[in-house]
Amino acid sequence: MVNEEELKVTSHEEEKEEDISRATLIWRAIKLPMYSVALIPLTVGTAAAYWQTGQFFARRYFMLWASSVLAILWINLSNDVYDFDIGADENKKESVVNLFGRFLRSNIARCNRTGTHVVAWFALVLGYVGLNLVSILEAKSLRSMPLFFSAVFCGYIYQCPPYRLSYQGLGEPLVFAAFGPFITISYYLLQRTTSELPITSTVVAASILVGFTNLILFCSHFHQIKDDMAVGKISPLVRLGTEASAKVVKMAMVALYSLLFIFGVGQILPLPRVILCGLTLPVGNLGGVLFDKTKIFMAKYYCVRLHTIFGAALAAGLVAARMYPRKPIFV
Repeated sequence: MVNEEELKVTSHEEEKEEDISRATLIWRAIKLPMYSVALIPLTVGTAAAYWQTGQFFARRYFMLWASSVLAILWINLSNDVYDFDIGADENKKESVVNLFGRFLRSNIARCNRTGTHVVAWFALVLGYVGLNLVSILEAKSLRSMPLFFSAVFCGYIYQCPPYRLSYQGLGEPLVFAAFGPFITISYYLLQRTTSELPITSTVVAASILVGFTNLILFCSHFHQIKDDMAVGKISPLVRLGTEASAKVVKMAMVALYSLLFIFGVGQILPLPRVILCGLTLPVGNLGGVLFDKTKIFMAKYYCVRLHTIFGAALAAGLVAARMYPRKPIFV
């Protein structure tokens, strides 16, 4: 569990956050780095389809990208709304509800909350429409829809009442499933040509690796332990404490690159992909941030960097494997 020293460090960091410009708060509220969880699964899934078929459908890619961004916007805004309802974001200046309430300099926080909620669900509806357009008009297949609905369902029970499983410390496995296997394979299937694409061990392995790099959620709690405890949010950080949680992240990095090696040796992943992903190993060294209490706020941004670079390497490796095929190492 969290000790008093860790709470003091958290409080000290909060005091240093007092004098932050409005532009910085707006940037944090937008959470632009968070949208990498929309781009990376799509790019990896599309690259896996290209490796399988040798074809790339740009219009589908960008339509799916726009739909994904809208779905992430729903997650971002609705999470702020529900956290506002229970007071979890009372001290979080970059909360969308809090930020624009201050910006308007009025006492209409409740109206602002309702407006944010409406925008969130409208974004999800638009994202759903976009996905259907790709499925029905472009790919002419509904095979990916169960996986997409599974991903959205994970997002719903993660943050929405009455479930809010993130408050029980279950957010991480839900995010792994939603933004790893479910959505990556869904995007892969939507890049079909005239026939359905097979769900191969390669795309499944790729989706698992993408899920592993979704440590962004876990690392986002390092600097807000005090607020989580105040509202009864039993996040893994609250359960384990900062030091033990930092060790968990380190173990996850070891598991990520171990899986990469195993998939490579087993010829589940093409060799170029394994080599390119292996080159990202220095980026996966997060210990310098997690064990430095003065830099711990930046942990989530370092994880975004890892997620983006590792995912880009996965995609580039698949494209290279298609463009420059070679014989298997083992016979």
